[in-house]
Amino acid sequence: MSDLLERLRTELPAEALITDPDVTASYAHDMASFCEAGTPAVVVLPRTVEQVQHVMRTATALRVPVVPQGARTGLSGAANASDGCIVLSLVKMDRILEISPVDRIAVVEPGVINAVLSRAVNEHGLYYPPDPSSWETCTIGGNIGTASGGLCCVKYGVTAEYVLGLDVVLADGRLLTTGRRTAKGVAGYDLTRLFVGSEGSLGIVVKAVLALKPQPPQQLVLAAEFPSAAAACDAVCRIMERGHTPSLLELMDRTTVRAVNELASMGLPETTEALLLCAFDTPDPAADLAAVGALCTAAGATEVVPADNPAESELLLQARRMSLTALETVKSATMIDDVCVPRSRLGAMLEGTAAIAEEYGLTIGVCSHAGDGNTHPVVCFDHTDADESRRARESFDAIMALGLELGGTITGEHGVGVLKKEWLARELGETGIELQRGIKAAFDPLGLLNPGKLF
Repeated sequence: MSDLLERLRTELPAEALITDPDVTASYAHDMASFCEAGTPAVVVLPRTVEQVQHVMRTATALRVPVVPQGARTGLSGAANASDGCIVLSLVKMDRILEISPVDRIAVVEPGVINAVLSRAVNEHGLYYPPDPSSWETCTIGGNIGTASGGLCCVKYGVTAEYVLGLDVVLADGRLLTTGRRTAKGVAGYDLTRLFVGSEGSLGIVVKAVLALKPQPPQQLVLAAEFPSAAAACDAVCRIMERGHTPSLLELMDRTTVRAVNELASMGLPETTEALLLCAFDTPDPAADLAAVGALCTAAGATEVVPADNPAESELLLQARRMSLTALETVKSATMIDDVCVPRSRLGAMLEGTAAIAEEYGLTIGVCSHAGDGNTHPVVCFDHTDADESRRARESFDAIMALGLELGGTITGEHGVGVLKKEWLARELGETGIELQRGIKAAFDPLGLLNPGKLF
């Protein structure tokens, strides 16, 4: 410990090092339940690429593990500390280095908050689409590490589709530049995509070149009430089958709607079994909403209410964004799943989740990026009740098994981390895991970067 601190101090300012155990403990974990976290030896908050390189050279020399972190809003334990590690928090590297309206790119450091970037590019008439529910607090580096998505994925895609290039500090301290600033480019293997979603296990992202789009018109939102989740999912299939491209298509089940009302008195209809929100940011959103409203009615919607203006639309979106927070108030703890299935199997996923909730005697609310089949079943439980905690963990596993049975994946946007290591092995198979471990060894032969995550 003394040797580690002595070496770190040679090229780091005193304010960049945190050793107080009461403070370092607060950096030990992200927001996931049931994920082990160790005790870090030190927390480092660098401000420059050179400082990150010094940390990695020191870690390599002393064989000390390094756990990179952003805002710790993750939900899989990917940012959890391991015993004796260096926690490398990148939140101080928070500069927007460039915004180019001509090239339609932004160049940023990893600690930039998603919402800060979004507002900054809006001032140039541009748009950065990825918008996780935690967009007001999560960082771009964290978004890249977990390949996060958001409400807009159905039309605009996920983080991976907007990362053009990266500067990455490797485990031995070397600086690697991947990708490009150009609109297209196919030189060599796509290492940029390899780092996106790697959860800090291959290198430390210290700069990103991000693609931007022209800012679209303000969107209008429609809310449709359904007597069952199956009917709402039928409406989703009809909307997509007819070729509509909404800017978002989100679903909240009855449990989620009631939790949001309880938390914020939003006035959402508690008599509904499923509430579907559909938005368009097209030149004539009212016409598009009318067409979708007719499809919802045909699918069995009991009420279809289009918003009259952007203010009403934003209110509905606020309700959806606070869904996970609201479900966290139902019991003392939650496990938030992240299973993505083909859109055609979305109804089966929701019906199966309801059956699992009944089987295990638990409250499980579901909010979903319905347009791309990404569901977030939230298991609510009392963490002080050992039996209920056990049932919560078992129900979580049952939901992931259901997702795989339906041809889906164990994570659409939250990542694997510690929480889903066993399930990643089941999804990828023996050969897939062997190859992924080989890639890890090529970039990090000593196994120092975020050990114990993914596999």
